[in-house]
Amino acid sequence: MLWTRWLVLLLCWGATGSEQQADERGAVPAEVRSDSRRERSPPPVEPLDFGFVPAAVYDTHAYYEPGSMGILFHMVHAFLYIIQPNPFPKDLIVKVIQQNMGGIKIEEWRKIDNWVNALLPQWIQYESGFLICATFGVVFVVLIPVIAMCFCMCRCCDNCGGEMHQRQRKNADCHRGFYTASLVATTIFIIVGVLIALAANHNISSQVKSTRRLINTNMRDLKTFANNTPAQVDYLTAQYTTAKNKVLSDLDNIGPLLGGRIHIQLEKSVIPSLDTALRMAGAMRETKEALENISSSLEVLQDGVGKLQASLSGERASLSNTLSDPACTNGAVSHTCNTIRSTLSQLGINADFSKIPDVNHALANVNTVLKTDLSNIVQKGYASFNDTPRLVKEQTKNIVAGVKGMLDKIGAEITGFSKMFPVEASLANFTIFLNERHKAIESYYPQIDQMDFYRWIACVAVLCMVVLVMAFNILGLLCGNCGYDKQASPTTRGCLSNTGGNLLMAGVGFSFIFAWVLMVIVTTLFVVGGNVGKLICEPLANRQLFKIIDTPFLVHPEKRNFLPGMLFQNPNIDLTLGGMYRECYDNNGLYHALQLETMFNINSFLNRTVYNRDLAKVFDSVQVDLQGITLLEQVGRDNLINFANSGIGQIDFQVYLTEVNKGVTLIDLLSFCSDLEGQADQLPRGALENALRGHASSIRFIHREQVVPLEQAMKYVRARSTLHQSVKQLQKTSNDLPVKVTNVLSAIDAAEYLIAHNASHVVKQETKAYVQGLVGYFKQYTEWVKNSLTTEVAQCKPISNIVDSMEIVGCSFIIDSLNTFWFGLGSCCILLIPSIIFSVKLAKYYRRMDTEDVFEDGQENWN
Repeated sequence: MLWTRWLVLLLCWGATGSEQQADERGAVPAEVRSDSRRERSPPPVEPLDFGFVPAAVYDTHAYYEPGSMGILFHMVHAFLYIIQPNPFPKDLIVKVIQQNMGGIKIEEWRKIDNWVNALLPQWIQYESGFLICATFGVVFVVLIPVIAMCFCMCRCCDNCGGEMHQRQRKNADCHRGFYTASLVATTIFIIVGVLIALAANHNISSQVKSTRRLINTNMRDLKTFANNTPAQVDYLTAQYTTAKNKVLSDLDNIGPLLGGRIHIQLEKSVIPSLDTALRMAGAMRETKEALENISSSLEVLQDGVGKLQASLSGERASLSNTLSDPACTNGAVSHTCNTIRSTLSQLGINADFSKIPDVNHALANVNTVLKTDLSNIVQKGYASFNDTPRLVKEQTKNIVAGVKGMLDKIGAEITGFSKMFPVEASLANFTIFLNERHKAIESYYPQIDQMDFYRWIACVAVLCMVVLVMAFNILGLLCGNCGYDKQASPTTRGCLSNTGGNLLMAGVGFSFIFAWVLMVIVTTLFVVGGNVGKLICEPLANRQLFKIIDTPFLVHPEKRNFLPGMLFQNPNIDLTLGGMYRECYDNNGLYHALQLETMFNINSFLNRTVYNRDLAKVFDSVQVDLQGITLLEQVGRDNLINFANSGIGQIDFQVYLTEVNKGVTLIDLLSFCSDLEGQADQLPRGALENALRGHASSIRFIHREQVVPLEQAMKYVRARSTLHQSVKQLQKTSNDLPVKVTNVLSAIDAAEYLIAHNASHVVKQETKAYVQGLVGYFKQYTEWVKNSLTTEVAQCKPISNIVDSMEIVGCSFIIDSLNTFWFGLGSCCILLIPSIIFSVKLAKYYRRMDTEDVFEDGQENWN
């Protein structure tokens, strides 16, 4: 029918109309695939959230728990297993089906005869248990009427208990008790069999309503399937917008994304060169500060040392005049004076800063260089290089607009292709069909109820036959036991006892009448129900039946698989009924369950639409021109060259370091004063001693007023420290300064050359990575579509529910109950035989006899 074809095409909205195999599953155009993985792995793709496909909720719970009936079902299954323990004859059935497919021609009768001779023994071996039991049933049916006829004839001839004479035996009570107990036990077992059959009969009728419930829920689930699938398909189509919007977002941010990646790759070479130039600008400022510190320090040191030298020279001259006193000519005094006179040369300065050349010329050159702000020029280079994202955005403006148009076109193709199939109309027709079928099925409910009622009446009538026999047995036992009198002779037994014996014999008569009829029913139901249970229900429960249907070349030697040949007229598709059932049982999508990708491949369509080769070609033509980026202007270059030629390298820094490292005075003035006072103590008291002490005080005053203030105020120490550090810094800066400047300029030139000439490789590499990221979003979409089609769209649980419901209704409701019915009824039929025997034997003790044994000499004649 048309609706069935559209139902199959329902999930194929993303496929082509042809039936070609999808060899390009998941393929991406070679232009889009990035070959730069050896250089740098692409950035991770941001995961997209496509939400959840609208889920269908199915009502059918294809599960049956028989409850207390399960015990009876298991008992019957165990009995059938004892009768038929052989495994399911899959190979034998396959051979039978394959031999019978296509009809039988006249000239093939000989082949058929050979085939029967080959397979019939196998089939007889498999059915041996059923054949034996069926043979027993047939023999029972045939012999019971014969035995009944013979029994009646014998009774008429006063045989087989027909003689109305009971011989007296001394163990008669024991025999009567044994027969009574045996008949009671047999009757109880027969009643149990009747109850089992009655329960099975009632179970069939009670499950009719459950059958209606299963039919209603299965129909409702099919309608839910049909109504929910279009919304699911539309949701899949609509979610293309999620991937598209993300791609559009990345396209709108192509500057920061693509330009930023290009910037990151180029900055490995560009930023270090600019950082070197910026550090050189800092070195210029530090050089100026160092030169200024040297100049100011020299002025402080030269002025302070000059004053100190004048003070020490005056004090040395005054002390020399004092030592010229005539008192110094005396013997012991002269030695002391000579000693003091020999130390006068130590009163002088050690470091002579007046000989150190100034740095005013170099300072003036550096000040001239600093009039140009190199830092600002370098910052312009940074800004120019950091402007790469804007350049990329400006230069790819037309490409982005073209790609956006292509994305809109792709979305229109997907939406348009999904609308090519009249899915909604087809499913609407399918829903109408379901409603009609449901109404048609419901119209049969009264007939089914009526037929079930007749069936129930027939089964009850059959059981009433057994119940009638049991009624005679029970009444016979009651009347016989209640009316039995041990003291009464067989000919004088009471009416109640005689009635009990007659009822027992009536039960025997009805047993002969009904037993063979009941066995006919039991044998028929046993052969039919038992074989259906073993050949259909059991293999359906363990899915062996699916393996038969899925056997390759089962229906035709040129048609491999039955199911795809029936559905798609292509038997070579690897689709099996068992596989489809398992997929539907797991509630996967119909697209995956039917393996529709072999006919309508989603990936093939999406590769031709979403992975559009034109998209890769457009981005392959991306050309970003970065020649407008200037890292260092010519003014900055000239500034660096002028700094290298400023004359810093001609300064003799060793002279500075040598003088700075010298002490200011030749001797420690405080130590000199202490020694001078010590020498004065050796002189006799007088003017000379006082004069020497005065000189020591003056020298100490010079130390305190000139040397110590310089040191305490940190004029001298600070100047020395600053001077030393500045000299060291200048020495470090001036070492190979022209070479350093040349290296900076070379690095700048190399970076600018890289930007101007070699950036195309970086642009191409990063463009591929960028496009790979865009394609990654579409890959997420296609993978999501594939996974959704596999597990969420058109979930085919209703199909497996239909199979399971058929198994429940056909096997659990009907066949299991039917088998339980004949099992109970059959046990009643078998037990009727001992019931007849025990009834005949027991009736002899209850019925009134015509004659009895004669006693002689007051003694009983025991025979």
